[in-house]
Amino acid sequence: MRKRLAILGSTGSIGVNTLDIVQQHTEKFTVVGLAAGSNIDLLEQQIRCFHPPYVSVFDLQRAKELRERTTDLAIEIFEGVHGASTIASLAEVDLVVSAIVGGAGLSPTLAAIRAGKDVAIANKEPLVMAGEVVMREAKGRVQLLPVDSEHNAIFQALAGQRHVDVRRLILTASGGPFRTLPWEKFNEITVHAALQHPNWRMGRKITIDSATLMNKALEVIEARWLFEVSADQLDVVVHPQSIVHSLVEFVDGSMIAQLGIPDMRIPISYALNYPARLPNTLPQLNLAQIGTLTFEPPDLRRFPCLQLGFEAIKASGTVPAVLNAANETTVEAFLNEKIHFNDIPIIIEETLHRHDAKPLNDGDIGVILDADRWARETAASIIQCRGR
Repeated sequence: MRKRLAILGSTGSIGVNTLDIVQQHTEKFTVVGLAAGSNIDLLEQQIRCFHPPYVSVFDLQRAKELRERTTDLAIEIFEGVHGASTIASLAEVDLVVSAIVGGAGLSPTLAAIRAGKDVAIANKEPLVMAGEVVMREAKGRVQLLPVDSEHNAIFQALAGQRHVDVRRLILTASGGPFRTLPWEKFNEITVHAALQHPNWRMGRKITIDSATLMNKALEVIEARWLFEVSADQLDVVVHPQSIVHSLVEFVDGSMIAQLGIPDMRIPISYALNYPARLPNTLPQLNLAQIGTLTFEPPDLRRFPCLQLGFEAIKASGTVPAVLNAANETTVEAFLNEKIHFNDIPIIIEETLHRHDAKPLNDGDIGVILDADRWARETAASIIQCRGR
């Protein structure tokens, strides 16, 4: 029996890599549903290649265009804000790959869990925004299989271990393109420079997050919920080579690490076929050729976003959702050249200072979505005042 997949965010980097794995292992996987935002050119190619019976397009006009372009195909096309949730809840689906960028991934991820679907979770925002709610819904019901390279590494390192024996989870960070850039030059950073990640090829938003280390801040929050640990059990170390993807330290001082080349197809394939591993044709890791692996503490002066992530964990409630929404808004503004690179953490912090944190209600994401909207509006108003 082939595993039946729904891929949310199919035209993004995770979605494209997932479909690449599916194409290499057609005997193991079949695609039932695809959900995308507005890139219907690539989506149409995917439809004609993988023949899913169900598709969703977030952009209403683009959904209409796709219908006109695929009249020769027997597919049902959903649209709008609820379309991805419909795809995630399909009765025919065994595993949902949740890879929609940003807060838009929360509702479809919850829809998949509530429909009893296992989720290969690649977008960290659902757990950042509503980790308490998501984990409560998933517990004892479905499996959440982490796709992020760091969380996938921890997931592998924890296999067969007792939770009580865990002292620390140590997430590694490459340090991004500005790890050694003098602080005085941060105001000169261009969008082009920020998009040049030294090790990974990712979407624009996550690449900027990696440059500010906000990506690591969000991953820390995600790890807190995914692995049921406290903020004091989480740490970050900068590892420029991106070979050690994360480590687990145990109470006896032992550490287990997961190593591999920096290619997202490795953690994706592990999540897709868990608990079995899939062979691939990727280059093998050659430690002798690499020679040296180095580690250093993160520089919080250069990268204050990481500290904001740890503070958000301790504050809990709606604070992580506000952190995430403010970040999405400021990153978009930076990509559109409305603010400077080093304005990003300043605007996020100001948004957090203005927020009146609220606790989360059981199973109700309304308060989270309200906080998300408030944060986007507040961050946008701050951006307007600070404009370049």
